Order: sequence, then structure tokens, then C-alpha cells
Amino acid sequence: MSSSQFRYTQTPSKVVHLRNLPWECVEEELIDLCKRFGKIVNTKTNVGANRNQAFVEFADLNQAISMVSYYASSSEPAQIRGKTVYIQYSNRHEIVNNQSPGDVPGNVLLVTFEGVESHQVSIDVIHLVFSAFGFVHKIATFEKAAGFQALVQFTDVDTASAARSALDGRSIPKYLLPEHVASCNLRMSYSAHTDLNIKFQSHRSRDYTNPYLPVNHTAMDGSMQPALGADGKKVETQSNVLLALIENMQYAVTVDVLHTVFSAYGTVQKIAIFEKNGSTQALIQYSDIATAAIAKEALEGHCIYDGGYCKLRLSYSRHTDLNVKAFSDKSRDYTLPDLSLLVGQKVPGVAEASAPTTGGWQNEQVQQTQYAGYGGSPYMYPSADPTGASPSSGHPPPYYG
Repeated sequence: MSSSQFRYTQTPSKVVHLRNLPWECVEEELIDLCKRFGKIVNTKTNVGANRNQAFVEFADLNQAISMVSYYASSSEPAQIRGKTVYIQYSNRHEIVNNQSPGDVPGNVLLVTFEGVESHQVSIDVIHLVFSAFGFVHKIATFEKAAGFQALVQFTDVDTASAARSALDGRSIPKYLLPEHVASCNLRMSYSAHTDLNIKFQSHRSRDYTNPYLPVNHTAMDGSMQPALGADGKKVETQSNVLLALIENMQYAVTVDVLHTVFSAYGTVQKIAIFEKNGSTQALIQYSDIATAAIAKEALEGHCIYDGGYCKLRLSYSRHTDLNVKAFSDKSRDYTLPDLSLLVGQKVPGVAEASAPTTGGWQNEQVQQTQYAGYGGSPYMYPSADPTGASPSSGHPPPYYG
């Protein structure tokens, strides 16, 4: 065993620190490894960010010295489940508390969703996953430095413990997630809360014990349970408002650009652009769900600019009527009469909206225009830009008509 795996210069302690343990190494495995060297009086497992460290406290200092010395000179390393374990003296001289606050069992779980953003896992999906283990009383979701998190309240400690044992470290079934989300891992601990204070029903919080709780209609996400199709996959609740996530944003995307793109499939009533989680997003409101569905089907996964720039990822929003400033850099209300003249004017550098008929985004309801030469798209730039503009220049080439 390499001497670098041990701290010879460290003051001996009857508490031994073990590293590089297998995932969720249990107390029995630690005891089996250490009991040959003396009496074990306390342990602390699943320590550290990766939960692969532990502490073992012996009854006598000489017993800890015996264990550390043995593996320091042995040609056979300490192993658990075939994985080499590194052993050293701990800085502490006793294990004062065997359980951190997050390890003290309670009826409320603190759940961290890894690999996703808050809008990618709905509260209804969370309810569906956890209600498999018992009645879920309340759920509250929020965003912290650790990422998207939720507090899930069960009836009792036993139900919460069963849910934690079954789900901690596992992933939400992929059919419950948006198609472009690779995975969502669950990390959980016990919360110090025992009864969550939910003020109203919304897409961020639910109280399943109080049907008379006020409902925030502007923040509801449709039905209380996700609709599932015959194949068991989630059926997305449709809306007349689309949520657009703009990826690979090398060029500026303005309200006028979005209006040009989305009005090709129907009358756009309102647009709002905002920044969230470091990305640019937008809400586009149509007059009805059917028009929004056509636009979503046609534009999902396609790029506003040729060359793969400003790719659109579309989903239905929980909103149905946006409350936006009538005329600003980030929002527009096209339903107001006094803006009709402004809307009717051609924005410099932006061609009139029309939809492709060949080689581009299909919309048979819109007739072919002079833009068919570029895949029929008034907002797709040609691959070879005669002006010599490029993404690195910081300015998009003009629309070609």
C-alpha cells in the first residue's frame, strides 16, 4: 500500500477516517472491516458531497492505531465490495453526533433534482413519483444555490423513509420528462420541517389536504395530474401560449424577429422576452390553442438563423393571457388598437412574415413567397452570406427578400 494513502505525521485518534467507499456504504460493512481490530463504539456513514466517506470510533486509541498501522504496511489494501478503501486518522477524537440534521428521520423530504431546470419538472410529476409510496400532503418547490429543489410532506416518518430509501440516487422515468432532457437524478435528505405552510395552490406549491385553499390561476399548470397517453407517456397540456427556449444564441433575437417568425402561422397577440437561468426565453401568445399547436409543430427544433443559430425549443406555457407592457424592447401587445400602425409598418431589416412551402418549415396554409429560394423561410439566413457577415462579427446578416 502506498504511504501517500496514510497520514503518518497526523496525531493518532481513536476515530478513523475512511475514504473512497462504495456508494451508500452501510454501517454493517464498516463494522465487518474494522471489528477485527477492536470494539467499535460509534460510526458515521455517507459523509461528504459524494457520500463515499465515513468515520469509525474505536473504544481505545491503540485499537485505531492497530488498524491504521496494519493497512499502512500490508500488501493487501482494505476493501469493501472490491473497492480499495483509504484509511487515516481523523482530526476529531470522538463522533459527537452520529446523524446530521439531514439524516434525522422526519415526515418531510428535501429533494434536489439534478440535471434539470425548474420548468422541466412540473409539480404534478413530482406528486406522481412520490405518491407511489403513500399519500402526499403538501409539496413546495423552489430554486437555491444547489439547484431546483422541493419539500415533499408525507403523513408520517415511515412513509417518508420508504420513499427516500427507494428513490434516493435514482432517476425520474424518462417518459415523464421533456424529450430534450437526458435525465433527472434525485438526491434527498430529511427536512427539519414537519408541516409546510402552503398559502395557495400554484405550479410551485400544492396542498392536497385542503381543497378550499385559494388558487393562483395565473400560476396553475393545468390539471392536478399529468395526462398519460395509451403508451404510458406524458401528454403535454396544450395552451394558446408557447414558451420558447432559444439555444445557441449567436445573434440578437428581438420582439420584432420573434413576431416575424411566429406570425407566419397565425396572428400573434402578445410577446414577452426574458432571461432565466442564464438563457433567453420568450412567451408567444396566440388567440387559440390550435394556432399555437401548428406553430409548435412547425418550429420545434428549428433555427431562426441559418447555420444552426438561435435554435427554438418549444413547449406549452401554463399562461393563457400574458400581462405585458404594450410597447418595449422586451415585450409587445399587438391587440391594442393604438399599436396597429406600428405593427403594420415594416421593421427595418426584417422581411414580412410568411411560412415555407418547400425545404423548410411546413405550413400549407401559407402561400409560397419570394423567400422560397432560401428554403421558403423569411427568417432563415442563406448559408453563403454575400455580405461576408459571420457569427463572429456580432451582427447578423440582413434578411434577404
